[in-house]
Amino acid sequence: MNIVFFSNPDFFGSDRRPKFSSMPRFTNMLVAGMTERGHNISVWAPESKFFNLPVKGAVKKWMGYIDQYILFPIQVRKQLKNCDQDTIFVFTDQAQGPWIPLVHKRNHVMHCHDFLAQWAAMGKIEGQGIGLTGKIYQRYIRTGYLKGKHFITSSNKTEQDLKLLMPNSKSNTYMIYLGLDDGYKPQNHKKVRNVISIKLGFDVSSGYLLHVGGNHWYKNREGVIEIYNAWRTKSQQKLPLLLIGPEPNESIQEIYNNSPFKADIHFVEGLEDSLVRLVYAGASLFLFPSYAEGFGWPSAEAMASGCPVITSNAAPMTEVVGSAGFLIPLRDPDNAQQWAANAAEVVENILTLPEDEKKEVINNSIANSKRFNFKSAMDGFEDIYKNIVNPSVAGYQSIN
Repeated sequence: MNIVFFSNPDFFGSDRRPKFSSMPRFTNMLVAGMTERGHNISVWAPESKFFNLPVKGAVKKWMGYIDQYILFPIQVRKQLKNCDQDTIFVFTDQAQGPWIPLVHKRNHVMHCHDFLAQWAAMGKIEGQGIGLTGKIYQRYIRTGYLKGKHFITSSNKTEQDLKLLMPNSKSNTYMIYLGLDDGYKPQNHKKVRNVISIKLGFDVSSGYLLHVGGNHWYKNREGVIEIYNAWRTKSQQKLPLLLIGPEPNESIQEIYNNSPFKADIHFVEGLEDSLVRLVYAGASLFLFPSYAEGFGWPSAEAMASGCPVITSNAAPMTEVVGSAGFLIPLRDPDNAQQWAANAAEVVENILTLPEDEKKEVINNSIANSKRFNFKSAMDGFEDIYKNIVNPSVAGYQSIN
């Protein structure tokens, strides 16, 4: 097959740090998987031209919009003239909705990971207001993907959201869990922690609590620190907390500054993927109290690495960890202190498990993570792409 993957520009996202975003990783995974299967691959993405102009603040964001929605469509229309009719155009993120009209009469499919920004713009997420321009932008995205004919979601929760956002659509959808590669696996704790201690410059030889994620509100980094504070207040143990991701924003920084245990809280950014995998494998416990996710990749990565996971008792986090994870309620902003205290008890219970029970937890986590297989995901994506190009091969499952 001839496959064109649409990719976000390198400046895309609120943090504008693609290194900490799962979307570049997902696109790279698709490209690698389909290249390995012998398909002819191209990747199309907006170039940073206006965005690179020496401007700041909101103006810079609008310069990025010019690159994405004025210059890039011109480029796409030119490139389409050289594409065979059997080419399939694959959108790697639902935020690429405005580009779907460019190819909606040709073979295409959109991968959808979460619709949190859409719901926030529609006033469906309490406490997450979006300004007028943000609402217009999200409406622009939705207007685009409403013209789509084929969709692949990464969780049952995302599929349900898609149905709600496209109630009258005759489009087709499939749900395929994302796949992990073999790099996430259990390793010798002593050896791994020694390497990490040297690389990071502080001692983690006795273990540590871990969180991986960005500053987006739904990641609840504030809640991670709150749980850690509550746990350290009660526990005799003094394991540090590692937060892997971008530097903290103002609100997270404030919670960190007020923590009596901030000397043991470490924000770590800029790690290579190989070291991140070691960090997973060396962790004593993985904290992932998200409010929402599209899939929740870090939980699967932690489990595959043999790390017990505490996450929120809500979909799709529950989809990912299954019966192998430890579930806590969503953070209650009106009773955050009690929420953190209750979660801290779960932390202590896991860390003090007898060795035989701890081994069982780890084995169950590893077994659960095998549901998220890289090869199986790639096989599923490939079959869908083929079926879109050649509909006679198999039927579709309607989202209605």
